[in-house]
Amino acid sequence: MEEPQEIFSRSDGHVGDIVVEKFLVDSMKPAPHVQLACSGRSCAFPLDGNRLCIWDTKDPPQQLMILKGHRQPITAVTFGSRESPLLVCSASRDCVMMWGLDECRQEELQGRLPRGTVLGALLGRVLCLRLSPDDRVVAVCAGNRVLMLDLESRSTLAELDGHHGPVTAAEFCAQQTHILISASEDRSFKVWDHRVGSLIHSSSVLTASPLLSLLVDPWSQQLVAGCTDGQLWIFSLVEGHHYRCVTHVDLRKKRESFSTRRAESKPEGGQPPSTKAPETGEETEVALPVLSLAACDCGFLSETGSCLWIGSSAGLLIFNLASFELEGVLHYKDFWSLSIQVAGSCAVASRTGGREALCLLTSMFGNETALVEVDPAALLRSQQRPRRGPDLSVLPRPGPCFYFSSCVSPTSPLYLGLKEKRTKPATQKQVAARSVVKDHPLVFHNKIQSSGYTAAPCATMFSPKTNFKNDGKRASKCKNNYRRKEYPLESPPPSKLGKRLAVARDQAALLCIQCSAGDGQRLACGLANHLSLVCNADLTGTPAVLSGHDGAVGSVCWSHDGRWVLSASQDGTLRVWSMRGPEPLLRLGKDMFPKPVQSAQFYYIDAFILSSSGPEVQLLKHHIDTSKDDLRRYRQKSWCTPVCRLLTADVVDITSLSAVNDFHSYLVLAAGRNRTLEIFDLNVGCSAAVITGAHSRPVYQICQNKGSSFATQQSQAYNLFATAATGDGIKLWDLRTLRCERRFEGHPNRGYPCGIAFSPCGRFVACGAEDRHDHLFREIRMRE
Repeated sequence: MEEPQEIFSRSDGHVGDIVVEKFLVDSMKPAPHVQLACSGRSCAFPLDGNRLCIWDTKDPPQQLMILKGHRQPITAVTFGSRESPLLVCSASRDCVMMWGLDECRQEELQGRLPRGTVLGALLGRVLCLRLSPDDRVVAVCAGNRVLMLDLESRSTLAELDGHHGPVTAAEFCAQQTHILISASEDRSFKVWDHRVGSLIHSSSVLTASPLLSLLVDPWSQQLVAGCTDGQLWIFSLVEGHHYRCVTHVDLRKKRESFSTRRAESKPEGGQPPSTKAPETGEETEVALPVLSLAACDCGFLSETGSCLWIGSSAGLLIFNLASFELEGVLHYKDFWSLSIQVAGSCAVASRTGGREALCLLTSMFGNETALVEVDPAALLRSQQRPRRGPDLSVLPRPGPCFYFSSCVSPTSPLYLGLKEKRTKPATQKQVAARSVVKDHPLVFHNKIQSSGYTAAPCATMFSPKTNFKNDGKRASKCKNNYRRKEYPLESPPPSKLGKRLAVARDQAALLCIQCSAGDGQRLACGLANHLSLVCNADLTGTPAVLSGHDGAVGSVCWSHDGRWVLSASQDGTLRVWSMRGPEPLLRLGKDMFPKPVQSAQFYYIDAFILSSSGPEVQLLKHHIDTSKDDLRRYRQKSWCTPVCRLLTADVVDITSLSAVNDFHSYLVLAAGRNRTLEIFDLNVGCSAAVITGAHSRPVYQICQNKGSSFATQQSQAYNLFATAATGDGIKLWDLRTLRCERRFEGHPNRGYPCGIAFSPCGRFVACGAEDRHDHLFREIRMRE
């Protein structure tokens, strides 16, 4: 057996290296556009055109094997799915051959020439090979068709013809082995049942560039397609989704934003050590064609989703399928030890029994083939954004104090709300007056007619219909008719419409809605026709009307005890309503807010009112007085005073505000018009963290997982919050890491803000959409 002449070992790197070039082979003929094969155990590639070279990744110099049998240059190579026996299939214009590596090694040890099995001959130029999960059928992409060849009978089982261009990639579904998905240069993919040879689904033209690679992720049940222009298209394989498009990603833009975040997070004192080669001239923009896709074993990075390797001509990318964000970027030109700077073909696989990844590369302009070992953990550590400041959490920090409220710093703005009011001792005159009133008996004279000063007016010019009955007092039969039941955690999400209620006759838009926090029996709604409604959660009865605003009501909030409703309107006012009458108990006008109030809510278990006006977050101390004085009924007894005002980092208008009111929490989340998220720590009275570029557009809603009194969640689940932006989907964030953990796409939301909410159990995220449907997404499982 003849061995290649030019084989160089590059295994002189130390353990802490990110990239180590293990071996380099110089072939007589280039192989820039050839399907390579790489597994955790072996790798295969064409050598000198028509010879197949097999490397054992454990010890390649001693386990090198060259297989001969092709007469034409090899164009595609693939490994089988099973590790024992390990099969390898190779294709050229003259034939398609199957090799058993264990048998070939035995024949080599006995001094005989290994021979393969010819499955088909003269099939044309083959661009892709793929073996089924049971290693019984091989899919051969030859021209515009896909041939299904049986390994045992060496016959053609089916011929899948339907593409209008050369088929470039094919993948089997792991859950359904009879399903095959193919991609072509006609810029579409097709789903086949290869057992009967029928077409199940045909996609439309996705992009202007041909499709090059495919990957089926069994964990997320998604199909990922890569194009020559650096676009990723992700489709859902869930039953009933009909292969709908989840999202598409521009890798060029993702790489630019990733580089921007890295540049912003570099320390000011100096630059970290780099292995980048010295620049010799102007940088040339390199395209990012998706040459290959492979699963990435990054359990240490994300236990909430799966990641994949993206092999390109310029480098390797680690892509998170849960958040649709880049986790790591490796450019070949940044490492001087790599012999190949621009790759023509690429194959990536995780090493068996280890966390390292193996990458097989062929040069775009040369004859070299290199095997590179990549440590993804070291790569992510080198590109990880440094943590600034203490760890954030909505939960109380452990401390020596028994009550969390006593842990508030004396210099905190919250300390004012925890101070008890000191009442002055009563004077002797007041005591005497009280005793005089107390000593005299109270006598009622029914026959004496009142003068009329304290009586209600005889005529009313205008009295709106508010539907408040019995002055807000419940009937005796309605008392104690409610029992709190535990929310079943394993219950399925709602799927049927229970009841519908028309809240406005003039078809006014419903802008906001919130359920009462304590019992969950009532709903508060804000309408565009300047009204607020309060109705039963089961949508029975007639809603109570709260009128008084002169603009659309964009924010409503219940108090923790369910006694008050807070509403904010575009007229620049804020009002607090009682459920016992239609008149507001507290009015805050334009004299307190420099700009219209965008968001308002009760905060710190109803101790404060939190509002956003322009670029300011305002903390207001309030007192609600429900007593009535018939002589001075127009004088407001309730009062509100500002405690502190916090400006955003870039002094931009706040588009959304959120904080927890069900328990004591220091943190307040705000979204700016410049697409940033800012977290304020009110125990310190300043900004704690800023997330730049949270979405491609300004965030219109922040929704925290505030839990429910009907269900029990993990303590760390309360650190999750979701953000939504028009045209950019929903992102799920973790306060502890300040990173996007998952992204929800697929619901049409291009120009109109649609609300989002967490389920009481925390397992689902619900959102509205422009197609007039409610979309439910299953939430991620929490990391401990």
